[in-house]
Amino acid sequence: MNIRKFKWTLAFAGAVVVVLLLRGFAFTSYLIPSTGMENSIFQGERILVNKWSYGLRVPFMSLFSYHRWCESPVQRQDIVVFNNPAGIREPIIDRREIYISRCLGVPGDTLFVDSLFSVISPEAQFNPDKKRLYSYPASKENLITSLMHTLSITNDGLMGSNDSTHVRSFSRYEYYLLEQAMNGKESFVQPLSNKEDAEPNPLIVPGKGKFIRVYPWNMTLLRNTLVMHEGKQAEIKNDTLYVNGKPTQHCYFTKDYYWMGSNNTVNFSDSRLFGFVPQDHIIGKASIIWFSKEKETGLFDGYRWRRFFRTVK
Repeated sequence: MNIRKFKWTLAFAGAVVVVLLLRGFAFTSYLIPSTGMENSIFQGERILVNKWSYGLRVPFMSLFSYHRWCESPVQRQDIVVFNNPAGIREPIIDRREIYISRCLGVPGDTLFVDSLFSVISPEAQFNPDKKRLYSYPASKENLITSLMHTLSITNDGLMGSNDSTHVRSFSRYEYYLLEQAMNGKESFVQPLSNKEDAEPNPLIVPGKGKFIRVYPWNMTLLRNTLVMHEGKQAEIKNDTLYVNGKPTQHCYFTKDYYWMGSNNTVNFSDSRLFGFVPQDHIIGKASIIWFSKEKETGLFDGYRWRRFFRTVK
């Protein structure tokens, strides 16, 4: 091998080593596979993940177990990249599937969630402008539409109907106006009971060294967390949670956890699917969009480049 060829080989090998070191100890690239984080990040974009945002998780966990240098907590509203907490078929955490979501809750936070564990705020729950479903006799349809016209209530159309009953959506304020327009007569417009109108449940995000109270609605979530991430034997019998063979009303946790949510709430690839995310599953913070393309339509069907090197927010 001549000197020139040797220099090129050495330079190439050095470049590979530098890339591997950067990928393992500084930044890594991640392809956004779905629409879950739109409009912050779009499907098909590539981002750089800063592995030092929350302290560097030492790579090669199969050799070194879990260690993190210069550890710092995830902040609320950060867009975070992490390994799948539910991927327990793969025992080594850093080999599991990778997800990206926004942090909605940090250890110790109390979140208000509905029956599907979607996070809602108390303000939104009791917002007078929030639409709810109401039913009334089909024979009253003409009267209702007349009152809506008089009261300038927007006609969103029927949400459902059969021979005897019609269903429409009204805000609390619109429902109040309809009741007032009936001059104190017994209202024939009745709210439909549904899960959306149920009182939200307070979900406490577990923290290291903390106890969480067990309720019927969070029992399965806590059981799964204890089994998957705390290494405990936990099962539910006769509506009671048993931990290591003993019934309990409080669960103790040895790790910090986070609650993650998608920007697009229709996309369930977040904590509603896999539960709490432990600190040891956190890879880093979504930092910069380094590649983006948007389909261009017209005479020439091609791609135009956009959003390069924008900070992820």
